[in-house]
Amino acid sequence: MADQGGEKTPKIDSEDPSRVSDKFLDGIRLYRGKHFDKALKVFLSKETKDLTEDERMELTYYLGLCYTKLKQYDEALNFLEQVVTTGNNIYRIFQCRMMLAYVYVVTRRIKMAEFELKKLQSSGFESPMLYNTLAYAAWTQKQNKNAIELYEKALEIDSNNLTAMNSMGFILADTRLDVMRGLRLCKKAVDSKPQSAAYLDSLGWAYYRSGELIEARTWLRRALDIAPGEPEIQKHFETVTGEAK
Repeated sequence: MADQGGEKTPKIDSEDPSRVSDKFLDGIRLYRGKHFDKALKVFLSKETKDLTEDERMELTYYLGLCYTKLKQYDEALNFLEQVVTTGNNIYRIFQCRMMLAYVYVVTRRIKMAEFELKKLQSSGFESPMLYNTLAYAAWTQKQNKNAIELYEKALEIDSNNLTAMNSMGFILADTRLDVMRGLRLCKKAVDSKPQSAAYLDSLGWAYYRSGELIEARTWLRRALDIAPGEPEIQKHFETVTGEAK
């Protein structure tokens, strides 16, 4: 289940329907082209004294997104929190809460992540990403049954959500709550995304938990070939084989 089942930063920022100011189009184009470092430089170069309040908040929003994408999380939190606490665009407030939760999860501030996610949930916002992140937070606290229930909710919304499929499969197999169902879920995730080291790792570990050591070794070796520096995959491989890669 390395790398949260393959989940990266939330993608909902690319779907923002809000009208954007012409003053930021150059930075937004770079951001949408995934040139996050260049976009950040453009946004930081903007003079704020001549901006309206709405434009300042828009700039704050994009600075938060850029810093998140660049994994400069302390800076990201500063700007994302400003949008959440003082912004008036509901879509962006929801979005930034999701990004805040993501940052809190990856920086291991689990209780703060849960706070943001539950705020979203109580306001009626539901998505596979929300439940996946809540489930991951539960899993990091060894609340395995709670995590499984939350992944189930993600799959109710999107039955083909690979993150929920892979992550729940891993937990079911790892905890031996339902090894065979876990194995089936992990297989399905790998079938859909065969080059994901995280999914290959989960499948290999599920085979190990089912007692099929040859299959376990095969799939874990494939995972290591793709991500040789991933500690969790290395640990699983060594457990199954008794040797380092």
